[in-house]
Parts: sequence; C-alpha cells; structure tokens
Amino acid sequence: MEKIYGFTHYSFFTEMSELALRHNSFDLSLGLPDFDIDSRLKSFLAEAAENEYHQYEPLAGNPLLIKNIIAFNSSRANSIKLKENEVTIIPCATFALHTALKCVLNQGDEVIIIQPSYYTYGPSVTLNAGIPVYYDLDNDFTINWEKFQQCISEKTKAIIVNSPQNPTGTVWKQNDWNQLYELIKHQEIYLISEEIYDTYCYDGIEHYSSFLHAGLKNRTFCIFSFGKMFHTSGWKVSYLLAPEDLTAKFRCHQQYISYSANAPAQYALARYLEVFDSSANKRTMEHKRNIFNEMIAFTPLEAAKKAEGSVFQVVNFRNVSKTMTDVEFSKWLTVEKKTACLPLSAFYNSRQNSDYVRFSFAKKDEVIIQALEHLRRNL
Repeated sequence: MEKIYGFTHYSFFTEMSELALRHNSFDLSLGLPDFDIDSRLKSFLAEAAENEYHQYEPLAGNPLLIKNIIAFNSSRANSIKLKENEVTIIPCATFALHTALKCVLNQGDEVIIIQPSYYTYGPSVTLNAGIPVYYDLDNDFTINWEKFQQCISEKTKAIIVNSPQNPTGTVWKQNDWNQLYELIKHQEIYLISEEIYDTYCYDGIEHYSSFLHAGLKNRTFCIFSFGKMFHTSGWKVSYLLAPEDLTAKFRCHQQYISYSANAPAQYALARYLEVFDSSANKRTMEHKRNIFNEMIAFTPLEAAKKAEGSVFQVVNFRNVSKTMTDVEFSKWLTVEKKTACLPLSAFYNSRQNSDYVRFSFAKKDEVIIQALEHLRRNL
C-alpha cells in the first residue's frame, strides 16, 4: 500500500466493505444505513429544486437552516443557547476537523488523539503540520485521567474528542468535560469536539455537549452532522458551533477551501428540522441496538460493553479464536461466515491487533436479525 504522510493511501474501511460485497456477506462493517430516508426529506429536496436553490448559499450557510439549528439546539434536554454568528454550515465533519486544525496549529504543535478513533484524525493533524500524540483508552474504554495528563506538554495545542464515540459507543458526561477542563484550563489548548452521533444516546442518557461547558466553550470547535442525524451522508451538509472569534477564523479558511455546502440540501434540511422528531429518531436506533445485543448473546461473541450511544457495538471475539489477529478474524468472519465487521485495530495509529471487532447496527431490522441468526447457527 502506498503511504502518504505516514498513513495508508486507502482505508481498511473501504477494503472490508468491498470484501463483503464480493462474498455476498451481510455488511455490518460500515455505519452507512441500508434503509430509506424520511419521504418528507425527499419532498423538501424536490421543493428546493423547484424554488431554484441552485447557487451558492452565504459563507455562513442558509439563513433558515441557521435559524432552525438554533431552535433545535435550544430545545435539547441539555439546551444549547446559540447566537447566529456561532453557527456555520459546512460540507462534512472531516472538512470541519481539518479546517479547525488549520485555524489553530503551527508547525510542530502537538494534538492529542484519543484512541480508538476515526482514521482521519491523525492524517488531518499531520497535513496541518502538527504532531499527533496518541492516548489509548483503558480496556473498559474509559479514560484514566492521570495517564491522560501525561500526554499534555507545553507543545500541546489541541485535543480531539468524539462523543458519542466511534467505535466504542461511549458517551462523555458532564463530569468528563469537567475533568478535561481542569487539566487544560491554565494552558492555551483548543478542543475539537466531534459530536456527530449526538441524537443517538440510549438508556435515558442525554447528550451533553462540550459547548455547554462554560470553561471549554470559548476554546471549542464543536462538530455535528446532518448526514448522521437524517441518514443523508451523501448530501454533504453538517454544521459547526464555535465562539464568535473562532467562527471568524474558521470562515477565513473555509472560504478558500469550500466556500459553502450543498445549497438545495441546506434548504431541505432547514425545512425538515421544523418537523423532525429527535426522540423518535433515537428510539428507532436504540431498538436496533437492542436487537443486536439480544441476538449476539446467543453466539460465542461477547458484547464488551453495551453501546451508550452512536450506531456501533464493539464485540470481543476471543471465545471464537485465541490465535487470529482482529484483522484476520474480521476477514474470516466476512468471507467464511458471511458477516462483515471491522477490526478495532483499524481505529489505532500503530496497533496491529486487539481482542475486538466493531459492528454497525444502522441497518434494517431484518438484516441485523438475519446476520446474527446466521452467526448463531454457524459460529
């Protein structure tokens, strides 16, 4: 594989999905839903085309969409009160992460990345002339704050946090943000908080955003995704919350990279936010998580810790194989047992193995049931 800036040119995510397709396997490897979007969203998109939303929106985004984002965040159980110039519409979360880093990093600055983590984090830091510093979660996927503190140096300029977290499904609570703030409050360290699975917190847990923390808000770029909320990743519309000064810096860079996001989709999403039922959305995905966990219990695979949020479940596979690496097991399960997953080591910079694989339950109920029933019979 060709390497760019020390990272592989293509991702293992793509490889596993292609392997599943080639072997006609149940594909629970990626978080891409296989079910249709709300028909009202389609109607609003058609309405956008009829109303000729074909040109660039303003740099900040469609004014109606910004207005409705403010209303949506205000209505959360943990209400986020926003001003217009704290909201920016962006093409996607990866764009936001990369551009936020560009706003704050100088050559040689360090950025702490909590692993396991999404595969774009390290390359985004490196491409912005920064140095990734990796902190590995404990075996129960929690943070040991004393160990985490050891990652912080005088060169630390930013920390990337993801909650609800992909792949572990862990959700940061208010106390977690408090702990982080206590470690960085006396140093100029920025926070890039990717909260793209914010509408998927389960078992009565309510999403608590970093943007609610009085001490962290003024140093935070907070990233959300309509693609995850509404299963429309191909529409390429997300949004960023940041204090006014950081918003101004972000937009200065944004105008030279991607001036604005998909205009007709912005209109459609704005209209849909007016009718969107967040609680129903959450119940649907929680139901899928419960189906997955109830059925995985009838296989030798062991759900390490029931996902608190996101659309992913991490599973320990060592009852099936003591000797295979997680990469070997993932490929074996995909090819021989016709059910695709991802190895947890794919979410680490340099780890070659783990005891875990990740499944996505953002699938049709019948696909989850068929895949897990197949594993029950064949493992």
